[in-house]
Amino acid sequence: MNFDKLDALKQRLDGFRPLSPETVRNLHDDLVVRWTYNSNAIEGNTLTLKETKVALEGIAIGGKTMREHFEAINHREAIFYVEDLVGKNEALSEWQIKSLHQLMLKNIDDRNAGRYRTQNVIISGAEHRPPDYLSVPQEMEAFVRQCAIDRQRLHPVEYAARVHADFVKIHPFVDGNGRTARLLNNLELMKAGFPPAVLPVEQRLRYYEALDQAHCEGDYEPFISLIAETVEQAFEPYWYVLGVGKGKHK
Repeated sequence: MNFDKLDALKQRLDGFRPLSPETVRNLHDDLVVRWTYNSNAIEGNTLTLKETKVALEGIAIGGKTMREHFEAINHREAIFYVEDLVGKNEALSEWQIKSLHQLMLKNIDDRNAGRYRTQNVIISGAEHRPPDYLSVPQEMEAFVRQCAIDRQRLHPVEYAARVHADFVKIHPFVDGNGRTARLLNNLELMKAGFPPAVLPVEQRLRYYEALDQAHCEGDYEPFISLIAETVEQAFEPYWYVLGVGKGKHK
């Protein structure tokens, strides 16, 4: 797959850096709400985009469960943790993954937060069956080792997509694997200087089908293409806030 277009977009954005504090704050506030809303909605959270924004401001939404509120609040905290990790630019580790997952399930399922599953699971609607729980620790060790290799040999967008897909394939936790995978995807994108990609809930079916194709047939192309599209779309808010169109130049 050719990533020249994405590299050119990144190079163009780099030409505007450093962005003003006001621009950074504006983009960040919008990103946190959109990322949180879409990632949670993919998993069945019924908060709307506007309700997610209000919930993140500390206001309870009538008719919504406490779990849905905590999923929004926890996801924002997990984004903050991802941003902290980006600043350190360390190699991906099991400790980071467990810490991220622990934030995701805080006040929802503290017993399983940050702990690999001790039972077998079935992914609803998927053809792929995750590995037996007894092999999860070894699978995760191998996953992290492979990530260190892939980060050196693959384009950052393809690498992020592989991290995302291969993590979901293992499904190391009882719950919260999808959200964690999308956070890891963006952790690796942001380390490489790309904007975080928000997978829209409207693409959920295509997302699940592409993951299953990668897991069952070993064909990662449809999934990598989907992630590449979301990365391309992730540049749009920057052009809008900077006041430059696609065809305009600095």
